[in-house]
Amino acid sequence: MENRSLTIKTMTPSELDIAVEWAACEGWNPGLSDAQCYYRADPNGFLMGYLGDEPIASISVVKYNDSFGFLGFYIVKPEYRGLGFGWQIWQAGLQYLNGCNIALDGVVAQQDNYKKSGFKLAYRNIRFAGTGGGTEPLASNIVSLSDLPIATVLDYEQAFFPAKRESFLKCWVTQANSHALAIMNEGKIAGYGVIRPCRQGYKIGPLFANSKAEAEQLFQALRAKISTTDTIYLDVPEVNDAAVALANDHGMAPDFETARMYTGNTPKLSLERTYGVTSFEIG
Repeated sequence: MENRSLTIKTMTPSELDIAVEWAACEGWNPGLSDAQCYYRADPNGFLMGYLGDEPIASISVVKYNDSFGFLGFYIVKPEYRGLGFGWQIWQAGLQYLNGCNIALDGVVAQQDNYKKSGFKLAYRNIRFAGTGGGTEPLASNIVSLSDLPIATVLDYEQAFFPAKRESFLKCWVTQANSHALAIMNEGKIAGYGVIRPCRQGYKIGPLFANSKAEAEQLFQALRAKISTTDTIYLDVPEVNDAAVALANDHGMAPDFETARMYTGNTPKLSLERTYGVTSFEIG
């Protein structure tokens, strides 16, 4: 079997749903509406590997522009692992992103393999788990993100991501049953955050803010949208001490970790203002 070649195709939206289901089986806990937003980022950047008529492997290689891409959803069905099929779809994905600085958030078990393919460690991300609920801050400077022009949000996000992603962002901040809030300071956006339903509980991501105090307000406002019986998750860059402290201050406990890795130089992003990563799957 290891000598058989995969037929590798660009995923359709329904095939992306398959990959999201595989991710759920791996314990990655994707958001309920994530797939449709991921697809908006780059419809050509999701590959499925078939053995005959059976889909057995996936990878996402979202090309944001000619110089930056993000790799995720690297999954082979368990019964087909160790037979060379993962390597085939991995190579196809890297070829699609040829010439780009490629980023990924790698699980612990795969990090050594990623290093062999030229990825270098930038920092760790820690997923913290806690509970929802609490009192929403009585702050007039917290507004619905939908009240702001999308151009304002895109301009603010430029400090946190290496490329523009307008189609993705428009979808991400308007997901069904999610809440997207911004905090304002002297008429300008000083941070924003989104909380969305997942297979288990809710994830806050992103959570960007100009200060820990503003991140705290946003976090409390988002958390208050959710029941005290629900679990919430926050994916924190470990290099941001204030973000780790925020999670600890609210009784959240480490639940999972990844490594942010790049094939090229680590982009100069505002990690000191990143309190929650948008998504481990596409950045």
